[in-house]
Amino acid sequence: MAGRLEGKVIGITGGASGMGLAFGEAFAREGASVLIVDLNEDAAKKAVEGIVEAGGSAAYAVANVVDRTQVVAAVQTAVTEFGRLDVWFNNAGYNAPMQFLDITEENFRRVLDINALGVLIGTQEAAKQMVAQGQGGKIINTSSIAGREGFPTFAPYSASKAAVISLTQSGAKALAKHEITVNAFAPGVVATPLWDKLDEDLYAIGDIQSRGTALNEYEKGIIRGRMAHPKDIVGTALFLASEDSDYMTAQCIMIDGGMTLV
Repeated sequence: MAGRLEGKVIGITGGASGMGLAFGEAFAREGASVLIVDLNEDAAKKAVEGIVEAGGSAAYAVANVVDRTQVVAAVQTAVTEFGRLDVWFNNAGYNAPMQFLDITEENFRRVLDINALGVLIGTQEAAKQMVAQGQGGKIINTSSIAGREGFPTFAPYSASKAAVISLTQSGAKALAKHEITVNAFAPGVVATPLWDKLDEDLYAIGDIQSRGTALNEYEKGIIRGRMAHPKDIVGTALFLASEDSDYMTAQCIMIDGGMTLV
């Protein structure tokens, strides 16, 4: 029985760890050829090896999402390895918490560059390839509950993820004539390795009183009663990458266990 993504070629940034890796593995299990795009070459190689060992098809490209030349090269790697590009997942992200009154221009620009400019560049370059192929495609963007609700120690991150939602809407309108859909999803508190560093950062700025408590503090108020794990988000990613979402565009799906009500 063919998988839901049989024959599709999917590129995913930040694909070597956390949610990105879980998505890549799931896409491969459903029959897609997956391009893991990441700054960490060793982690990207390991991710590809794991997918191939499990019977899937994968390759990798090392790229900084704010460097257009590197993103273009990553897109071309997908075409070289697999012949085409059907889905591009702008998943790479960055956060560097600071108390609101301490936020610097450098902090703000770095977070916005990676989380918002990186989405713009990835969307543009992937879409150019899809337009050239002439058969449409899908762009999927990782936003966040922070894109719907501001957090005092995450102000640049919140601004960047709100920008992701706006870029999703703008891209959807611009690319509809090419049969390219653009959608996003917004996770809440997800237990990934990124939270280890985030925990240290939040402790350093006094947002939490004890190390190792950030996840528990931030999961309070979730209606489902617990934080998410990458496997909880995989189903949404598969839906957005598959034909099941063909009529959906310009949307941002909240998948946060009920943490944010909008």
